[in-house]
Amino acid sequence: MQAENLSASSLYTPSNDSMKYLNYGAAVSKVEIDLLNGETRFLRTDIIYDCGQSLNPAVDLGQIEGAFVQGLGFFMFEEYETNVEGLVLQDGTWNYKIPTIDTIPMQFNVQILNSGHHQHRVLSSKASGEPPLLLAASIHCATSAAVREARKQLLSWRNQDRSDSAFELRVPATMPVVKELCGLDNVQTYLKWKMANK
Repeated sequence: MQAENLSASSLYTPSNDSMKYLNYGAAVSKVEIDLLNGETRFLRTDIIYDCGQSLNPAVDLGQIEGAFVQGLGFFMFEEYETNVEGLVLQDGTWNYKIPTIDTIPMQFNVQILNSGHHQHRVLSSKASGEPPLLLAASIHCATSAAVREARKQLLSWRNQDRSDSAFELRVPATMPVVKELCGLDNVQTYLKWKMANK
């Protein structure tokens, strides 16, 4: 499988006398998709996150993990349906479900990066709070890569042009979305062809 460049870079430097500061983090995720029903299983996520000099590593770990799972819900599960008046229909626990224990990556590793002394921060610390939510984009990107590979393989057995595999994985990437993009009709045709050519 050919590796793709999934990075972007920019530079912003707050002034030294400012209370603003930058938090850095990186996440890598591994997923598995079921071509028949579109289910995405989250196998592994590794996160490293900059908390300056953490005041309480247990609290920071909890914040990082919680924000990531919140982001996982945003990127993969939470569809916001509205009525004709524009009001959100998922207004309580009866019709809105939060991520559960089975939606958390099976292997979930979080490491806090000690980025040294920060003169204008409280005891050189940085807040962990909500920013790690964005690291859950790694789950969405991994799902997109899995769908892309499935589409290439399904097209190759039919000797179709692989350029036909262009698609856009929307947010949230729910089971029906992944199932449709993988082309259930292609999967069923492929399985029949495989059985006939044993």
